[in-house]
Amino acid sequence: MKRVHVMVRGEVQGVGYRYTLRMVAREAGVSGWVRNRREGSVEAELEGTPAQVDEVLAWMAEGPPGSRVAEATVTDAAPAGEAGFEVRATE
Repeated sequence: MKRVHVMVRGEVQGVGYRYTLRMVAREAGVSGWVRNRREGSVEAELEGTPAQVDEVLAWMAEGPPGSRVAEATVTDAAPAGEAGFEVRATE
């Protein structure tokens, strides 16, 4: 299993980014979470097979219509073995 932590910056709040990401992740079979950050970025953790995670990361680099992703920073994280994908409260 592969797990990554992702910080996405740009015009990514108020455009349905988190809820569309939840749908994309669930369809790809990826578990984890996503949340807005107060400074305007979106933070997420994704876990799944390398191919599943890469599929979701490719979507995250583009985002939903109306968004503008300026940067997506990806770092490796330790697998947690969680199930499901959730939208968390803003941090």
